Amino acid sequence: MTTAADPVGQAEAGRVRKRARSRQVWVANLIALGFLAAWWVYSLFVPAYQMPGPQLVAVRMADLVIDPQERVQLVWSLVHVLSAIAISFVIGFALALASNTLWPLRGFIDDRLTPFLNAFSGIGWLFMAMMWFGVTHFTVIFAVTLILIPFAVINIRTGLDELDHEIGELGRSLTRHPLRIFFKLTVPMLVPYLFATLRTAFGVAWKVVLTAELFGGNAGVGYLLNSARQEFDTETIFAVICFIILFVYLAEVVMFSPIQRSLKRRFARE
Repeated sequence: MTTAADPVGQAEAGRVRKRARSRQVWVANLIALGFLAAWWVYSLFVPAYQMPGPQLVAVRMADLVIDPQERVQLVWSLVHVLSAIAISFVIGFALALASNTLWPLRGFIDDRLTPFLNAFSGIGWLFMAMMWFGVTHFTVIFAVTLILIPFAVINIRTGLDELDHEIGELGRSLTRHPLRIFFKLTVPMLVPYLFATLRTAFGVAWKVVLTAELFGGNAGVGYLLNSARQEFDTETIFAVICFIILFVYLAEVVMFSPIQRSLKRRFARE
C-alpha cells in the first residue's frame, strides 16, 4: 500500500511545487511591469534630460548594438571583464592551493594577504594603476583583477577546507602520484566552489568595470558613460546601465542557472 502510494504522493508534491513556482514567476513579472509603468508615468511629467522614458532608453539600447562604433565599446568591456575574471581565477586558485598545502605560507595568505586585498579600496587600486600604467586597457584589467582576487581566494579556500578527506585518503591508498590525485579527485570535488567563484566574479566584475573604465579606461561602456555624462546625454547613461543589467540577467538565466541546477542534481546523487 505504501509503495503504491509513494509515486502518487511524489507526483502531487511535484505539481504543488510547479504551481507555487508559476505563481512566483507571475508575481515577479507583475512587479517588474509595475516598476516599468511607474517609470513611464514619471517620465511624462519631467524633462527627458532628467528621466527619459523606457521607450527612449530601449531605442538607445538598440543603437548601442547596431552602431559599429558603439558596439565595439561593449566588446571592449566584455574583454576587460573576461580577462580580469580569468586572471583573478588563476591567481586566486594558486593562492588558495598554496595556503592549503604549504603550511609556512598559510598564515601570510589567510591572515595578511587576503584581508588586505579584501579591504583595499577598488578606487585606490584604480588610481594607483593610472599612475603606474596610464589610461589604458591594462589599467582597467589590473584594477578589476585585484578586486576579484579575494573572492576567488575565499571561495576556493573554503572548498579546499570542506573536501571529503576520506575520499582523499582512499585516493592516496590507490596511487601516490600527486597530480593524478589532484586532477582526478580534488578538482572534481571542487567544481561547485569553482563554479560559485566564477558566478560571483562575473556579477562583481560588471559592477566594478564601469567605475574602472569611467576613470581609467580609454574604451568600454564606462568610457561611453563618461562621454554621455559630459554631454548630458541621459538616454545613453540609462541605456548603458539597463544594457548591463539585462546582459547579466540573461547570463544568469541562460548560462549560470542551468549549470547550477545540473551541478545540484549531480552532487545530490553523489
